[in-house]
Amino acid sequence: MTRDPGKLTIAVPRGAMFGESLDLLDAVGVDTAEVRANGRKLLFEDVGIVTMRPSDVPTYVEAGAADVGITGKDVLTEQEEREVVELLDLGLGPCSMVFATVRTPEGQPDPAAEALRRLGVMRVATKYYKIALRYFEETGRAVEIVEVKGSVELAPLTGLAEAIVDLTATGNTLRENGLVIREEILTSTARLIANPVSHKLKSAAIDELSRRMRAAVADSSFSPVPGG
Repeated sequence: MTRDPGKLTIAVPRGAMFGESLDLLDAVGVDTAEVRANGRKLLFEDVGIVTMRPSDVPTYVEAGAADVGITGKDVLTEQEEREVVELLDLGLGPCSMVFATVRTPEGQPDPAAEALRRLGVMRVATKYYKIALRYFEETGRAVEIVEVKGSVELAPLTGLAEAIVDLTATGNTLRENGLVIREEILTSTARLIANPVSHKLKSAAIDELSRRMRAAVADSSFSPVPGG
C-alpha cells in the first residue's frame, strides 16, 4: 500500500458497526461516499480507509498496515496480546458477552450446571476461546471449550455443548432460539485504537482525529442503536 506519509490510514470494521463507523468518520471530516457506494471494494486509498472484519482490525493496526482502527472491546480482550494503543471508547455498538444455556422449566437446573454437577465439567461453545476459558477459570469451573465459527446458538440445541458464550445486543436472537442468559461476562463498545509507532510519528493527526471523534460521539445523534 502506497500512502502519503502525513495521511492516516483508518481500518473500518464491516458488519454491525460498519454504518455507525462511517457516520462517525463523516462527522469528523472523512468523506465516506466512495466506501458506501462500493459494497465489495475493501481498500479506498484516496480517502485513507481500508475495510475488514472487526476481528482483523487489531492485526492490521499492529502491523502498521493501518495507523488507526475501529473495533470492539470484545475483540481487543480476546486478542490482548496485540500491541496496539487503545485511545478512545467510542460508545458505538454496545453489547454484552454472556454465558447462556437452553431455557428449562422452573425449578429444574440448567444443563450446564447439571453437567458440572454430574461430570465435573461442562462443554461451552464460543467464538471467544480466551475470554471464555479465562472467565470459567476465574470462577472455578471446569470447562471444555468448543470453538465454532458460525451460529453459536445452535450448539446447545443440537447437543454439541451444554452452554454458549457469545455477544448479544438485545438478547432477541437468544430468546428466539430458546436460550436464556445466565451470567454477564463483560460489556463491549467500539474503541479507537492506534499503531504504537504511528501514535508517535503521527501524533498530531491522531490526536486531532481522537479529539473530533470524542466531540462527535458526545452528540445525541450518535446514540448507539442496539442490533440483534
